Amino acid sequence: MAARYRVQILPAAARELAALPHDVRQRIDARIQSLADNPRPPGVEKLAGGEGLYRVRAGDYRVVYSIRDDVLLVLVVRIGHRGEVYRSLHKRRGK
Repeated sequence: MAARYRVQILPAAARELAALPHDVRQRIDARIQSLADNPRPPGVEKLAGGEGLYRVRAGDYRVVYSIRDDVLLVLVVRIGHRGEVYRSLHKRRGK
């Protein structure tokens, strides 16, 4: 059996998740929890920029996270609508 990763959601991402409609929140939460078993599922994309961020789709929403293989940790950093989530990442990088 493969090792199970611990999933941690940053406070900002938790607030983004809490602000979503209930049905969307449930779907995204299930997607996040599935990352514990496989942090690199089919359809995952590594984001450009060298920060080691990945994203998975959950309908029209995206979950952006980093993977720490050395400590078996998936760290969720952003959750947002596909049209907005990347824009705020660029601002954070200073672009």
